Amino acid sequence: MNYEDILYEEKNGIGTITINRPDKMNAFRSQTCEEMIHAFNKGGWDKSIGVMVLTGAGDRAFCTGGDQSAHSGSYDGKGTIGLPLESLQSVIRDIPKPVIARINGYAIGGGNVLATLCDLSIASETASLGQVGPKVGSVDPGFGTAYLSRIVGEKKAREIWYLCRRYSAQEALAMGLVNKVVPADQLDAEVQQWCEEILANSPTAIALAKRAFNADTEHQRGLAFLGLQGVHLFYQTEESKEGVAAFNEKRKADFRSKVK
Repeated sequence: MNYEDILYEEKNGIGTITINRPDKMNAFRSQTCEEMIHAFNKGGWDKSIGVMVLTGAGDRAFCTGGDQSAHSGSYDGKGTIGLPLESLQSVIRDIPKPVIARINGYAIGGGNVLATLCDLSIASETASLGQVGPKVGSVDPGFGTAYLSRIVGEKKAREIWYLCRRYSAQEALAMGLVNKVVPADQLDAEVQQWCEEILANSPTAIALAKRAFNADTEHQRGLAFLGLQGVHLFYQTEESKEGVAAFNEKRKADFRSKVK
């Protein structure tokens, strides 16, 4: 596959996927997801690769979720909602290698879900994390909610989704949403250090550990896919479409006038 939306590099046992859409704040469209899935499978099942890193191009955004300019009742490609989120979320969990989120800026909406799904997260002090779904007529009814509650607790997870606030890197660290926060100029060095420590350990033991961790929340996969079917139906409503329109028109959404 020729990549247009991502960059992929393999070096010294580390596979790095960079969402390369800085003009869109590294928001993803269907093609972006397909390319990430391909790259995760390429590195994730290569025995010469011991750890994968996911990040975004530039210093403004890790990923800001689905590209709203490609969303009109559905996104622009494969998958239940026009994005192959089921496959993307599954591949991050299924490859037998740790995945580290290198959070270099905004990790908002679907980008926050990706960071949540990664095995480990290292953030720059300038990073900002949070949800935006209910502000734009959307929601992740699976891993982005249920798995999030396992990480930060039910009360905090509900706060994140119901209020759609943004949280600083230090706030994310305090709630357990990220593992480490460092100054922006130390982010690459910190990620490299964590990768090297992982690479020094038994890959089989790590793969078994990842499988064991995943087993505890594997039931959420079926609920996630069922939930996305509901989101697909939700996207056809005037309420959801109002969220997309308001976002693109840079105005406050009037959801309640659309509820029937």
